[in-house]
Amino acid sequence: MNAGDLPGQEAARLPAEVRAAIVAQASREEAGEPGTAERSRVMTGGAKGGRKANSEGERPSEEEPPRVLETDKQGGEDLWQCCKAERGVWSRGMLEALERGVKGGKWFSLIDKVYSEKTLAAGWEKVKSNAGACGVDGITIERFEKQAKERLLAVKEQIEGGDYHPQLIKRVWIDKPGSTEKRPLGIPTVGDRVVQSALRSVIEPIFEREFAPQSYGFRPGRGCKDALRRVDELLKSGHVHVVDIDIKGYFDSIPHDRLMKLVEKRVADSRVLGMIEGFLKAGVMEGMKNWEPENGTPQGGVISPLLANIYLDPLDWLMVGSGLEMVRYADDMVVLCRDGEKARGALETIREWMGQAALTLHPEKTRVVEMTELGRHFDFLGYRFWRTRRGGIKRLVRPKSKKKLRATIKPKTRRTNGESMEAIVAKLKPVLRGWYGYFKHAHADVLKEMDGWVRGRLRGILRKRRGGRGRGRGMDHHRWRNRYFDTLGLFSLEAAQAREQTSLQQGAKC
Repeated sequence: MNAGDLPGQEAARLPAEVRAAIVAQASREEAGEPGTAERSRVMTGGAKGGRKANSEGERPSEEEPPRVLETDKQGGEDLWQCCKAERGVWSRGMLEALERGVKGGKWFSLIDKVYSEKTLAAGWEKVKSNAGACGVDGITIERFEKQAKERLLAVKEQIEGGDYHPQLIKRVWIDKPGSTEKRPLGIPTVGDRVVQSALRSVIEPIFEREFAPQSYGFRPGRGCKDALRRVDELLKSGHVHVVDIDIKGYFDSIPHDRLMKLVEKRVADSRVLGMIEGFLKAGVMEGMKNWEPENGTPQGGVISPLLANIYLDPLDWLMVGSGLEMVRYADDMVVLCRDGEKARGALETIREWMGQAALTLHPEKTRVVEMTELGRHFDFLGYRFWRTRRGGIKRLVRPKSKKKLRATIKPKTRRTNGESMEAIVAKLKPVLRGWYGYFKHAHADVLKEMDGWVRGRLRGILRKRRGGRGRGRGMDHHRWRNRYFDTLGLFSLEAAQAREQTSLQQGAKC
């Protein structure tokens, strides 16, 4: 397949030399030069080939000009998609410099891109679409929107004049599903979230092209399902000795000085660096108390995921150089090996790196799992991978994820609920559909179990209305059969999976 035949998401994963050719071709077209009459076939190894070519764990040098290969014509839109950049924020000239490599590997004069009206407007649109709570100033999304133009102009003038300073971050604690522990969440003000979004859109492409292929969390064109698919591929190919890694309080433990040194390797604009450091050191308000954090980047900040990826990127490349298959989504990661000795060695390597990076592995949650043994399992991104009696590995849903769904549904299905059954079912439909959208690759038994639990809750309501007590049981299953809830429009997880599998099978036969 030629590069021009690839969709935007796949084109974005091409090696640097191919993307450089796209940039060169787009520049020729812009200058009015005719395109290449014949398409040359460029033999590349894709993502896997890139890993093999880079087996020593070394990144391509930015000082070396990339070889220009003949490739398919690309439209202007694909150019920005390949570089994971936004139109209006990154110009064509900047994209060419990104592929060509800048002097010293560092970028200067970026602050004007941050306070650009287009960049701030794009940042505001993202913040508005994500909604979210207000910060310490009490200004909500709705209130900000009423004077958005004036507020964005004021922010632009503050940044341009060097007078911008982030406000305090509101600290709240949210429950961890299936645990008595709570997770700290930092909520910047809406205005600060807009600035963080603008800043991220400016610096993200610089670091994105450097990130290792096994990093999937909070990256353009990548997500949880890609990471899960990769884990599934490795397990099926014999990588059944798994190192399950858990970093204790990662987001709150990142050392500011070490993180800034990593950022400074690619960004030399002192004002941009000052903004990033300002967000890291922004005071935290919890109740009536406030303090300045010494470490960490707050969960809830728009720029925090990018900074977290930057800090763990050296670990990613260490694994590549060691020939180890790691799949990482933010601070959730697993290393999959073909033999147990290599897995134990990988754990020691990671433990040593974590010590040097001033991070701590969770002593109870970090372990080596031998998936060759019956009943052994590990959890990753909400799924539970379980070794069966027949030697296969079944994909289940981890108990915490099921408990979270039950916690969401219970308030909507109390036995004292006075709404009609049709209204209750209508409220459950988007919850169940959304849950299925993520967990549809789980084993059918799990979906069947959750369906039965939901119908049991609904039967309990009907039983109460007939003067009975407790959950639906016994004759209630005959009185209100499954098909009764189907006629009400209740979304069935098991049925949805069966329909999708049938559709795939029929499509494969065509």
